[in-house]
Amino acid sequence: MAIADIAAYAHLSDEDIEALGRELDEIRLDIEGSLGERDAAYIRRTILFQRTLDVVARLVIGLSRSRKGWLLGTAALAVAKSVENMEIGHNVSHGQWDWMNDPEIHSTTWEWDMVAVSSQWKYSHNYRHHILTNIVGVDDDLGFGIMRLTRDEPWQPVHLVQPLRNLLLALIFEWGIALHGVHSERDRVLPDAVGVSEARSTLWRKIARQAAKDYVVLPAMSGRRWRRTLVATALANVARNLWAYVVIFCGHFPDGAEKFAPSVLDDESRPEWYLRQILGAANFRAGPVLAFASGNLCYQIEHHLFPELPSNRLAEIAVRVRALCEKYDLPYTTGSLVGQYFLTLRTIHKLALPDHLLIATSDDAPETASERKFAGRRDVRGGLRTALSKSVRARRGRRTVV
Repeated sequence: MAIADIAAYAHLSDEDIEALGRELDEIRLDIEGSLGERDAAYIRRTILFQRTLDVVARLVIGLSRSRKGWLLGTAALAVAKSVENMEIGHNVSHGQWDWMNDPEIHSTTWEWDMVAVSSQWKYSHNYRHHILTNIVGVDDDLGFGIMRLTRDEPWQPVHLVQPLRNLLLALIFEWGIALHGVHSERDRVLPDAVGVSEARSTLWRKIARQAAKDYVVLPAMSGRRWRRTLVATALANVARNLWAYVVIFCGHFPDGAEKFAPSVLDDESRPEWYLRQILGAANFRAGPVLAFASGNLCYQIEHHLFPELPSNRLAEIAVRVRALCEKYDLPYTTGSLVGQYFLTLRTIHKLALPDHLLIATSDDAPETASERKFAGRRDVRGGLRTALSKSVRARRGRRTVV
């Protein structure tokens, strides 16, 4: 089932883990010490670009007389909303730009352009997910409470419909994040009934403001063309939802993004936490444009290691992290965007079925593994990456024999 002994699974000694932690701390200190005007200029340019694109897109939607113009404006608006959501809202709310001491570009003041409340999301995401990453029964992002993504969660008949739930979540992802945030906020303030009520009221006020902006005020400003603006805004929101969903799922649920038992939190050290982040996240390959469009979350491993470091530095951090994975013979889980999403879909559809219909064991499945997969093995010399490669070759050999 889930990994209970991370050191044993990773094939690392305590000394190895401590050394890995020191080298990752060195990366953090190097980046923090080099932050400066170049980085500040990057986020300011990004915000200016996003806001300019948003205004231009809305003007094209409202003023163009052709269908092509309307489609172009709608697509541009979807891009503007995606950039605001991924590269700005998500990263600013992580505190990546707090060092600038800019009262606007700060995690305590930024409110993003969707129905979720930033403050509620910060607790569910920055703490519950990033600190307690992939801990079964603790990390609410592991299936978002509606899907079974590990065999550690007992199968129930309701899981048969999770492929449909997955499709629905993709379409309304911003609403899923909003409900997810208020759910975590409710858990944080319980048994404070006043706090629960206030969290719900805060969410409803944000929903009202966002809905009024998107579906009342801006369409009304278009005059007789209000329908064009209304439909364009709705489609742009759906496109933004789909893109955010794909990026998030590809970083957390393809093969190789491991899950962990709650016991790993007992006396977990900082180096052990680092190791859990490497094992629990996944990247996808991207050039500069795709990286920017994804909020640089194509570097999900690096983001989980250093969630407070600015997103524009993750590409250079990735080079050093990958070298460390080579040095310690650890897997560096990555692949194409399409490939990672296909693996995620396979897990979602496979785990909709009861366990007795599945082939691999609960300790040696692509989506659910543990240190017990190596029990009794005599050919586990080397690190985890080597051991996993040997497991794949052995499995293929058995299939060839059959």
